[in-house]
Amino acid sequence: MEISEIIKDALVYPLNNVKSLILFVIIGAITGILGGASLIAMASQASGNHIVAAGGFGFIGILVLIIGTLLISGYGLDIVKYGIERREDGPGIDIVRQILNAIKVIIVSFVYYIIPAIIAWLLYTLLGRGILTVLVVFIIYVVFAFAQFMAICRLAKYDSLGAALSVSEAIGDIPKIGMLKVLLTVIAVFIIALIIAFIFALVYKVNNILGGILLGLFGVYATFFYNRAIGLLYSQV
Repeated sequence: MEISEIIKDALVYPLNNVKSLILFVIIGAITGILGGASLIAMASQASGNHIVAAGGFGFIGILVLIIGTLLISGYGLDIVKYGIERREDGPGIDIVRQILNAIKVIIVSFVYYIIPAIIAWLLYTLLGRGILTVLVVFIIYVVFAFAQFMAICRLAKYDSLGAALSVSEAIGDIPKIGMLKVLLTVIAVFIIALIIAFIFALVYKVNNILGGILLGLFGVYATFFYNRAIGLLYSQV
């Protein structure tokens, strides 16, 4: 698929799955409201028996915030999988599996960012912070950033941590799509999302309630849009 085809498909995908979009807007709203309220409760100067109540509510709110965030992330991984398979429908909700998938995403991302960090530390320790060392470290970080991108897609496709954590295979997937194509697609998605967010932010300045609703909707829409785009991109591997 050409980049323009990927972007067009990803833009309309959330609108073709309105039920899922609305459901996750509601989940996101509940998560945000309870999470924010819990932080306020825990930070408030409660006294006496109110300390227990505030602490209990705060704990529940934080728990809801974590679960809601993980669920949205795990659902996003399923959208990537559907994009890879070029399916037009939206994934169903499987709370336990999608929360576990979100945890896998965190593990994969941690591994792909800790490896270049360790390599950079070793190089700086052994060779110092010369221009050549800085350049080599920069290249390593770029390669692993692309590899992490591929690893998330591999996790979605194979539903396997082993497949996602195979660094050599993840790096080997990059030329199959083309580093430039991956970069241009991500930049295009970012620019479009930025434009939409800017428009909604202007609405928020005019009307806080309407703008707040639109910004909440945008957050979920952007999740659908981004994950659909990278799924379609990886479908070419």
